[in-house]
Amino acid sequence: MDNEDIELIERLTNGEEKAFIHLIDLYNRRLFGYALTLTNDHTLAEDILQNVFLNTWEKRKTLRITTSLQNYLFKSVFNQFINQYKKNRSTMVLEQKYFEALDKAVQKHDDISWEKVMTRITLEIENLPPRCKEVLLLSRKEGLTNIEISEYLKVSIKTVEAHLTKAFGVLRKKLGSEYQTFLLVFFGRKGFSCRSANESQFLD
Repeated sequence: MDNEDIELIERLTNGEEKAFIHLIDLYNRRLFGYALTLTNDHTLAEDILQNVFLNTWEKRKTLRITTSLQNYLFKSVFNQFINQYKKNRSTMVLEQKYFEALDKAVQKHDDISWEKVMTRITLEIENLPPRCKEVLLLSRKEGLTNIEISEYLKVSIKTVEAHLTKAFGVLRKKLGSEYQTFLLVFFGRKGFSCRSANESQFLD
């Protein structure tokens, strides 16, 4: 954990509202993008994010974070996502099996293991081709939509989609089956169900 995280956590435990506001400013967009990836539902993603920040504030005096603050918050988003799923009794059986498999895989790892997994995935993202990496980070870290990325980079939406598909394909290949469940946790099924056929015609 770096010094900035330690200082921010300490300020939170002391009840500094400015520290809480800074936390929201720092992570709001990234966490929303992640929640949206998991849910594919703007309203549900906003509810999850609100619950994560609210719970963090309410538990500020007893916060025990052994990994980075970012990892803690991302895992909190995932846990909220699972909680929301459990409340949804109308979820189809196939969907239930998917969510339960993810939950089981995540909960059996302690925080140190979670840190190692995120470190490995982050490393492989850093090693992606530059354009693929840029598009993936704008999508999953900054929470931009494909349309927003297209406008920002001045490329077609098809090009954005192709870069994302290529990025997911490289990550699957590099990380292997051991990390497949965690890739689903971080990026959702939509990205990792992409097919790479004909993607090269759109890449610039």
